[in-house]
Amino acid sequence: MEGNLPSNCNATYPRAVLRRRRPARGIRYNPLVPILDPETLEFFSRSPEQTMRVGMRLGGQLQPGDVVALVGDLGAGKTALVRGLAAGWGSTDPVTSPTFVLLNIYRRPDGSRLHHLDAYRLTGPEEAWALDLDALLRAGPLVVEWADRIREALPWEGLWVTLEYLDEEQRLLRFHAQGERPQKLLMFLRRALYGG
Repeated sequence: MEGNLPSNCNATYPRAVLRRRRPARGIRYNPLVPILDPETLEFFSRSPEQTMRVGMRLGGQLQPGDVVALVGDLGAGKTALVRGLAAGWGSTDPVTSPTFVLLNIYRRPDGSRLHHLDAYRLTGPEEAWALDLDALLRAGPLVVEWADRIREALPWEGLWVTLEYLDEEQRLLRFHAQGERPQKLLMFLRRALYGG
């Protein structure tokens, strides 16, 4: 494997470690992708438009019951990612952060629904349970901003996305899959963003 590494590879692990490491089933090694566990993927977005395009790729794969849990400070790019998710999913509805209304519903022409919950104003999981999250999940995918505030109310299985502000235009998006279906979403996203 050492002979396959490009000369400009900035791998953070010694070449001997890279040689011993076997990729997870179905994932080919790419020296340009950070080495993380198979359930995690990092992507550096260079603009809000690029963040939206990442969301569009993922949004096209969402199904009823899928949970996308977003975590990040104000201005980290959560709403830009949701705009992409909704567009990729097939909604033409305008996307806004539902901070003051708690829940926005985006529709496709076929009547399907994508639910966008903002947990910023919720005081804890009790208030989230009162929203009947199970019914929302049966009706369509659920995207939750500030998901860490209501973690206990959300299903364990989900795709968690942590967004970090790097500078005015750039963000780090860290995807972590918990469960079989989110792992499939992550594998799709890995192939869509990095090839292979």
